[in-house]
Amino acid sequence: MLQQFDPRNRDLLININGQLEHRDTAGVSPFDSVVQGGDAVWEGLRLYDGRIFRLEEHLDRLLHSAKALAFAQMPTRDEMVEQIKRTLAANNMRDEVHIRLTLTRGVKITSGMDPRLNQAGPTLIVLAEFKQPVYDKTGITLATSPYRRPGPDVLDPKIHHNNLLNSILAKIAATAAGADDALMLDGRGFVAETNATHVFMVTGDTVATSRTVACPEGITRATVLQLCDQHEISCEVRDISLPELHRADEVFCTGTMGELAPVTAIDGTVIGTGESRPMLERLSTLFRELTTTTGTVVVD
Repeated sequence: MLQQFDPRNRDLLININGQLEHRDTAGVSPFDSVVQGGDAVWEGLRLYDGRIFRLEEHLDRLLHSAKALAFAQMPTRDEMVEQIKRTLAANNMRDEVHIRLTLTRGVKITSGMDPRLNQAGPTLIVLAEFKQPVYDKTGITLATSPYRRPGPDVLDPKIHHNNLLNSILAKIAATAAGADDALMLDGRGFVAETNATHVFMVTGDTVATSRTVACPEGITRATVLQLCDQHEISCEVRDISLPELHRADEVFCTGTMGELAPVTAIDGTVIGTGESRPMLERLSTLFRELTTTTGTVVVD
């Protein structure tokens, strides 16, 4: 499950603090906080036929994360939306687009950890790429990672930050194990998430997902929970153990970059029948209906 280069992205224009630059020449200062220590927050957005799905919720999470990190300055929502619109227009984009929106603390006067060294900022980066959902809808495999997801006692996952080394190490281990992605547990041994997505399981007619003890407050995760509530699908948010996933009827993961995707096996254990996934099919249909009918218009 290695993403491939899309030729449509060969001459992308990247927006950095309002300046549009070719992908080959765009860059941030080596004194920028994102370079110095991953000191930044980010969101992944998806564009469907000129509309960004759940844009307001994503901006909420971005600004909440920046506030939790005590950013001294933040752009307004309108300013960020305007730069997103400019970037999409410059790249002639309307559909099949994933946007990575990054807000860094800004540029330091000298290298160092102290945020008081940041005397210019913040830095807003809008990276929009032609990118279809990245997960194979026929199913992906997971391998349980030796690396745990930290809880709020270490680094609260409610801060959607750019320091992703924990997830990258898990991804490396999963690739070495021959799996598509890593299944990560929390410090107590319960299921947290994958290295990049949230995890749901289905047992009988009940859908369940982990509490946000050691995983972010996912936007797609919240959408699935809302769909369950609206359509009277039994749903639980609770601690989930690894054996529960192994014996579940269905397992699937959710995220903006990959939407809803089935998990066919975990640690070599085939999930359910390996083929029939009626609950996922139902939720995927409901999700597609939402993405094709709702969202914030950013392309006329």
